[in-house]
Amino acid sequence: MGYNVEPSGRLHLPEGDEAATLAAVRAACAGRDGWFDPDQPPTPATLADMAWVGAATFVRDGDWIEVGQSRDDFKWSGQATAFYVALAPFVRAGTVRFEGETGEQWAYTYADGQISQRGYNGGDGSTELPG
Repeated sequence: MGYNVEPSGRLHLPEGDEAATLAAVRAACAGRDGWFDPDQPPTPATLADMAWVGAATFVRDGDWIEVGQSRDDFKWSGQATAFYVALAPFVRAGTVRFEGETGEQWAYTYADGQISQRGYNGGDGSTELPG
């Protein structure tokens, strides 16, 4: 189950918004298909702890987050889409690019609390984000 992806990018997400962002991401992912279960331990304390749900690693550098490929689980799911959409209200600027296991490339671009998709998401077949 799942579709392998390699994400990369950088997001401007102020450190002071981390707790609210994490709560939004947890809530958004709870109702989607995937491997994250909010009722099972361990409870993520930071976005870096939960980045695996987005098939990524997050490394915070002040108000910026460097996005890289997950070391453990880099599979796409409905929760991965929900993860990136839920970040949008908190991200000031940035882009996360993805390359799928069969060569598809797409990106999520964030600006002023909004998100847009460019390209074909090989994980779910979409060309635009759910409204």
